[in-house]
Amino acid sequence: MKNIDSAGHVTGQSLFVDELPGISGILFAVPVPSPIACGQLLKMDLSAALAVPGVERIITAADIPGENQIGSIIPDEPLLARGAVHYIGQPVALVVAKSERAARKARNLIQIGYKEKIPVTDARQAQQMGHLLVPPRTFQLGDTEKAWQQCHHVFEGRADSGGQEHVYLETQGAYAWLTENGCVLVHSSTQSPTSVQKGVARVLGLPMNRVEVDTRRLGGGFGGKEDQATTWGALAALAAWCVKKPVKLVLSRHDDLFMTGKRHPYSSDFRIGLSGDYKILAWEVTYYQNGGAATDLSPAIMERTLFHSTNSYFIPNVKATAYSCRTNLPPNTAFRGFGGPQAMFVLESAITLAAEKLGIPAHVIQEKNLITQNDHFPYGQQAENVHVTDCWKEARAQFSLPSKLKDVETFNASESIFRKGVSLMPVCFGISFTNTPLNQAGALVHLYRDGSIGISTGAVEMGQGVNTRMVQVVASAFSVHPERIRIETTNTTRVANTSPTAASSAADLNGKALQAACLPLLERLKKVAAGMTGTAEQTISFRDEKVFSGEEESGVNWVKLIETAYLERISLSEAGHYATPEIHFDKSIEKGYPFAYYVCGTAITTVTLDCLRGQYKVDSVEIIHESCKSFNPGLDLAQVEGALVQGIGWMTMEEVAYNEKGKLLSDSLSTYKIPDIHSAPGMISVRFHKSDGPALAIMGSKAVGEPPLMYGIGTYFALRNAMKAFRPDLEPVFDAPLTPEKVLMALYHNKQ
Repeated sequence: MKNIDSAGHVTGQSLFVDELPGISGILFAVPVPSPIACGQLLKMDLSAALAVPGVERIITAADIPGENQIGSIIPDEPLLARGAVHYIGQPVALVVAKSERAARKARNLIQIGYKEKIPVTDARQAQQMGHLLVPPRTFQLGDTEKAWQQCHHVFEGRADSGGQEHVYLETQGAYAWLTENGCVLVHSSTQSPTSVQKGVARVLGLPMNRVEVDTRRLGGGFGGKEDQATTWGALAALAAWCVKKPVKLVLSRHDDLFMTGKRHPYSSDFRIGLSGDYKILAWEVTYYQNGGAATDLSPAIMERTLFHSTNSYFIPNVKATAYSCRTNLPPNTAFRGFGGPQAMFVLESAITLAAEKLGIPAHVIQEKNLITQNDHFPYGQQAENVHVTDCWKEARAQFSLPSKLKDVETFNASESIFRKGVSLMPVCFGISFTNTPLNQAGALVHLYRDGSIGISTGAVEMGQGVNTRMVQVVASAFSVHPERIRIETTNTTRVANTSPTAASSAADLNGKALQAACLPLLERLKKVAAGMTGTAEQTISFRDEKVFSGEEESGVNWVKLIETAYLERISLSEAGHYATPEIHFDKSIEKGYPFAYYVCGTAITTVTLDCLRGQYKVDSVEIIHESCKSFNPGLDLAQVEGALVQGIGWMTMEEVAYNEKGKLLSDSLSTYKIPDIHSAPGMISVRFHKSDGPALAIMGSKAVGEPPLMYGIGTYFALRNAMKAFRPDLEPVFDAPLTPEKVLMALYHNKQ
């Protein structure tokens, strides 16, 4: 089945927040950012700004009728700063005008007096100063102290991975207006309508039932709109509340770049110990997470880092500690992978360091330590139906690894300037929200008397095709043509208390909720069909919009069945709810069963490096990815390819740069580079590893949103192998992204 949004997207008919029809009297809002990263606001002179024609009002913290707070995990993030400011770009006021141009002109005329302090932008410095967002956490397995004595080889090092800008096509935005009886409606570009609803209610001092949040679709999210969309939804609603008119707030690209958080940069120390036959016996790692100025989702992201500290490997003795550090940068937030990629990069760096010191390929150590059935992860969950080894072996065989390595060796021996490198990147990624209560979803199904169907879920469509999957779930449940089904916008009045569309769980949770709604409807329809055909209810089934009794067609079709059910006053509407069974986690002992299942795979990456210029290209990425019983291979393939290239971008070119004063230097798409057609791999080959899908995956089809991003990590190590082939004495520095500038400097550092 094709993506149901494709035609609307390519013809320009799909609607996003900024394209929703304007209501009479609409106004436009522009946020006023803090010009300093740390200090005190002393005064704001608004007189010149208020004199700009078209300006209706300038809203400050004093205008908030409820609580000036939008922090979701910890209440440490004011909607509008009052007094202290903690990062450049923090909203301190909101200009509301008859046009966006007038609002921007007024913003530039606001005079802000402040007393500046020295900001802290480095996570390690923040940790030394005791500036933590939450207390540190440690996951342990076995006894590392005793294990070091058994190790034949012990290596220590450091690994750093940078941030990453989401660069969603549609910037952050919301459109709000007041409705009857003191209620407010917010159209929000958010992955979490309920989070926006809760934030707006808090700021306006309203119960949640008086705030309606509607999300039709997003022009991309990647995690950046899971928590941070709340700021802009709440500001738009606050403005509408204050001026009693509709207000639209859509950030410019520049504002979005410097006012919003990114993927968390990490700096990590590690120590790895191996036996004489290269088994990893001990692993200790300390992560310093740069959380930015407010908590946002940093504790949950830090937790998933700990969950994925051993990636695809079984290590009997583990001690992983993470610090979430408060700095004077915009609050960093969710990004595809949610802390998992940062953890995997550190362990792959440690394995690479060990391999280089021992003079063996990294894949030798990788293969010897892959996790197998009944091994345990450091947090206590047993590896059940984990197909890491199967995917690894399949990748080696399907993509002819031995001959590939031989070809690269021959090429490198014959070249003076160019070098090739190959790497293997195994992935084992847990699927579920690690915050157990979020693993639930609701759905609503209406059967209309003409046979058409309307469905509502808590899932948000943001380009990943979840709406298409939901239509497929219902079409399969009723055995009807997908064209009969219309999926509604995601709306907090139709489906309440939604979990974010995140953690690669939206299809599973919301699809299962839809199935829960369809089942009682099917039972009621079978009773009606039995009466219409004069046969036993247990013999009734539905196939291709026809009613069957046993193997015989009854002559009753779907439309006739629904019309009859209506005439007999049978309920044709049903709500469904689903909560993932079995999963749990006890933070007091850091042990439990947090994941419904795991997605595994292996990527083999080949690169060619120009060692004179530092330029490189990714020749190929060949992937075995576990999809099990995929019910939409086309969507799955698109997700794997997109995630891969996004991961390559994070590892090679997307360099987020701040100066010592906390000012973003990479604040435009001319100074921040994302992959384009010229930097994408020359060839991407994806083959799906098929096995029996777990019961907790919708229709046996495993999640696909986040895991493939980690395949991109392999590009970093393929490049390093190419660099090592040119300069064997390359220093053991692990610092991503590995930009061409860094490559060139490393190749010729201290070289006579």
